[in-house]
Amino acid sequence: MMKDKSKDRKYDLEDRLVDFSVRIINVVETLPNTRAGNHIAGQLVRSGTAAAPNYGEAQSAESRKDFIHKMKVALKELRET
Repeated sequence: MMKDKSKDRKYDLEDRLVDFSVRIINVVETLPNTRAGNHIAGQLVRSGTAAAPNYGEAQSAESRKDFIHKMKVALKELRET
């Protein structure tokens, strides 16, 4: 008998995005305290932690078109990271 793999997943997308944000913060904390390190750290924190709240916004989208737009914004932040 085949198992439904989707039910075996440990985390859903929201949990995975929150975990990603935490990992980004942990990485940023290890960067050197230099001009370049601080610049990269700031950008990583902004883009790396933005996907989870953008995904949350998509969950309350007012239409299918709005949902797609908000998911594209979340994807853009992930690509930027």
